Amino acid sequence: MAKAAPKKDSGFERQLKRLEEIVESLETGDTTLDEAIKLYEEGVQISKLCLDRLSKAELTLKRLSKDITGNFELFDEPREE
Repeated sequence: MAKAAPKKDSGFERQLKRLEEIVESLETGDTTLDEAIKLYEEGVQISKLCLDRLSKAELTLKRLSKDITGNFELFDEPREE
């Protein structure tokens, strides 16, 4: 039976691990059609959450730069090099 959909506050690594489990279950073909559909829907939800989390992390990294003294600063706009 499929696990419940993850909560938004679940850790990224835990979500990614669950997504890997879902893919493995679907690839083996050992699930019923109904279970496969539920797993697929859960996988889509998890992938959306992971993509959103990655996009936010990417934006933060783009805004994070080192100043002259080597300390990190967070900028509103990416610095032009």
